[in-house]
Amino acid sequence: MQASSILPQRCELFMGAHLDYELGSPYYNLSLRRKRGLAYYRRGCAELFVSTKYRRNTSKHCFRRPGHELGCFVFSNYSTVKFYMFHEPVRDYSRTSFSPAWALEGQEVEGVDTKGDLNSLDRQTDESVGLNGAHVNSVEGNDIANNNDDKLQDHSIKGKEDFGKERSKRIDVRALGLDLQLAKTPDDVEEVLKDMNEVPLQVYSSLIRAFGRENNVDSALALFNWLKRKKKDSSSVGPNLFIYNSLLGTLKQTGKYKEGEKLMSDMAAEGIQPNIVTYNTLMGIYLAEGRAVDALNLFEEIKMKGLCASPASYSTALAAYRRLEDGFGALKFFLDIREKYKNNELGNDLNEDWDYEFAKLENFIVRICYQVTRQWLVKTDNLSTNVLKLFADMDKAGLQTGKAEYERLVWACTREEHYAVAKELYNRIRDMDSEISLSVCNHIIWLMGKAKKWWAALEVYEDLLDKGPKPNNMSYELVVSHFNTLLTAAKKRGIWRWGVRLLNKMEEKGIKPGSREWNAVLIACSKASETSAAVQIFKRMIENGEKPTVISYGALLSALEKGKLYDEALQVWKHMLKMNVEPNLYAYTIMCSIYAGQGKFGIVDSIIQEMITSKIEPTVVTFNAIISACARNNFGGSAYEWFERMKVHNVEPNEVSYEMLIEALTNDGKPRLAYDMYVRAYISGLNLSLKAYDAVIESAETYNSTIDVGSMGPRPMERKKKVQIRKNMSEFSKLAGIPRRGKPFDRRELYAPETML
Repeated sequence: MQASSILPQRCELFMGAHLDYELGSPYYNLSLRRKRGLAYYRRGCAELFVSTKYRRNTSKHCFRRPGHELGCFVFSNYSTVKFYMFHEPVRDYSRTSFSPAWALEGQEVEGVDTKGDLNSLDRQTDESVGLNGAHVNSVEGNDIANNNDDKLQDHSIKGKEDFGKERSKRIDVRALGLDLQLAKTPDDVEEVLKDMNEVPLQVYSSLIRAFGRENNVDSALALFNWLKRKKKDSSSVGPNLFIYNSLLGTLKQTGKYKEGEKLMSDMAAEGIQPNIVTYNTLMGIYLAEGRAVDALNLFEEIKMKGLCASPASYSTALAAYRRLEDGFGALKFFLDIREKYKNNELGNDLNEDWDYEFAKLENFIVRICYQVTRQWLVKTDNLSTNVLKLFADMDKAGLQTGKAEYERLVWACTREEHYAVAKELYNRIRDMDSEISLSVCNHIIWLMGKAKKWWAALEVYEDLLDKGPKPNNMSYELVVSHFNTLLTAAKKRGIWRWGVRLLNKMEEKGIKPGSREWNAVLIACSKASETSAAVQIFKRMIENGEKPTVISYGALLSALEKGKLYDEALQVWKHMLKMNVEPNLYAYTIMCSIYAGQGKFGIVDSIIQEMITSKIEPTVVTFNAIISACARNNFGGSAYEWFERMKVHNVEPNEVSYEMLIEALTNDGKPRLAYDMYVRAYISGLNLSLKAYDAVIESAETYNSTIDVGSMGPRPMERKKKVQIRKNMSEFSKLAGIPRRGKPFDRRELYAPETML
């Protein structure tokens, strides 16, 4: 039966040879998403008509042959029709494909459609319809998928008679591949193929690629060398460009890169000009060898040869920039690609969907920038400036990676110099209006503290409270540790005002200060001799429900002692004992100093005995405190007495002991005894201060006492103070990396926030 098809008159038609299938079998139409053409056929007809312009409808026409199903897809969104046919045996689900050369006269037919669902063709092993209509068992039916542009040779349209003759030729490619897989030399190949008729070169190309996937490079080389020898001996057709490309791809796949260089030399000797597939494969070889610069030079050679770069060419060049860790070069290269894309200058290959390929390249450059940035961060060199500059360049180019990549980059920030990058990444994630990972925030808080950017860490914690996610115990502990670091710095330098403000800041953010924090501020007040401030902080500590420790009492006692508030100090001491807080060495030492300053040396002696009873041995610090109190209150004789009592308790005096004693003796008008103490210290190898030396000289001159200055040794150099008590808050702001406050400290800040109203 014959029924003519009806097509619009404006359609352009192509005619193909009869497939000898049972056309007219039941068929159905299935509409697809993309714009395509129409195909009409009839039972018993030897012609297939395909429209390349009619886009109103799309059909999938299925025919049946006993034991097989055949589907024909016709695409017409391009001026050149791409005809794909799929053939499925009933008992086997593996697929193969073929590209009928007769479908388009004078057109090259691609073996792979990388935009479709044809990647599974790499695994085909079963019976399929081969090239030129031959019925074959194909080891491999597609070309190099990675290159996306390797093409089969052209074939002219054949008539029914020629096609019928070729149908009788059967080539079992699968069996042929199994026979050749043990071949190591051209003689081995000759032994297998000597009785076979002429085999199409496409079969050899498929076999070479299949050997490459099996990592059987020896058989691939043996087959290639056999083809060369056959050409030389019998003047038959030798390896063509596609054979060379297949073998080059096999050498790349098997890691035989040096053989690839020899193959290129042989190719040039044979006068075979490489095509874009050749260059793409060679670029891949250079990249695998670590020769990224050579790969980029080869890309430039592509343009010099007048070849049109394919998507694989561009992606390989970008990969070379990635290997060089040149993020700026990769970005510049992509911007050139984008400019060409906008101007439709990327190529005239109608088989390439450049919209789709450009989108892939855009995703690739973003990925490369992310990977290069990560490499920069893990290097030992400080490349934070490069990272920030690359971020800025990407912003100018309108490229931005995702939140997940930003968070992974945050984890790569581990060194102090990375704090600026981490802060930038944090701000970018926040600007995305998407939820940020709490673990990432905790990592940034930790890093800011490591970089001594404690105030920046506090800002991140404030964002957690205001914007989320809700901080956890780790967040709390990190921020508290940063506060402790700042409070410790304030304590060491006696900058009590900042200590007070830090306590207020903690309470403002819902962080309850512990005894450690309160004690740090108390000690800072004590060092700065700020008695009233210490008393107020101690009261706030109790009001906040924090039980004072022996360190708290010791700091308060020290502040009261420096303010000569001895009665108040005694009350604090009694309160400490009442609260069952066991005094430590420091508390006992403070009390000894207080009573020594009052001249109550009997009580001082009883405290020393109580210390020994409590198994707390007095140290040189204890005796120095007593001698210092005597020096401040002009008890020179008592100072000398307690100095001598150090021997009874087996305590060796140090420089401070001698210096305080000399000060006490000179103030008490005893220059000769002061001179003897200085000489004893000098003979003992102790280096007394310039102040002690000058005090002895001045006292001797004042009281007309004769001394041997030469026995005192050379005049000491002036010492630098180890700990400088700073009362200037701006200095602490610079030290701690925190912002300066514009207004001066208000003493009302000492009080709890609710009491300030």
